[in-house]
Amino acid sequence: MAKLYRLLTGTDDAAFCHKITKALDDGWELHGSPSVTFNSGNNQTVCAQAVTKDVDAPYQPDVSLSQQ
Repeated sequence: MAKLYRLLTGTDDAAFCHKITKALDDGWELHGSPSVTFNSGNNQTVCAQAVTKDVDAPYQPDVSLSQQ
């Protein structure tokens, strides 16, 4: 069994919330608190949320985490 880890990032908007919601729907779990920063170069707030998922397979470094 392996625990997979992903850090999802994006602009603070509905698309980012949908990205997190889809990950949760696909069996990923929130890991820790979200992080938020402001990019003054493009005047946007950027969010990050770590997610983890237990899978019944050994970890392989070439696995596509977005396909799990």
